[in-house]
Amino acid sequence: MPELWKSVNKGEPVELSRLPVVANELLQATHKKVWRVDGEMGAGKTTLIKLLCEALGVREIMSSPTFSIVNEYTTANSQTIYHFDFYRLKKETEAMDIGVEEYLDSGNYCFLEWSEKISSLLPEVIFNVRIREHTPATRLIEYSDHE
Repeated sequence: MPELWKSVNKGEPVELSRLPVVANELLQATHKKVWRVDGEMGAGKTTLIKLLCEALGVREIMSSPTFSIVNEYTTANSQTIYHFDFYRLKKETEAMDIGVEEYLDSGNYCFLEWSEKISSLLPEVIFNVRIREHTPATRLIEYSDHE
């Protein structure tokens, strides 16, 4: 079955200042807890994920998990959120070594960057987001609620 992609902001570029609003809209668009956030280097994947975490109630300082592979955050109401960055992985087995399947099956939000590096480990039920730079100050954002 082909994926059906929908655009935020009616397909128009999104100003970076509006990304917090977009984060809330994306959270309202799905009930899924595992999110694949795709985009080129510098497109804004980490920024969008930080805003998603803030919208979910994370109040602590967040950073990219590029070197740690996964960061764990706790919301104000004690929910756990996992933020993964698989950019530095050489093999899928490295993700298996940190127990990625247990994280993905945990029922907690899992936001994934560079998930194409672990594609065979991804669950079938996932929310896909694509972010692309349109100009230095705007982004094009699409999503697919793929089953």
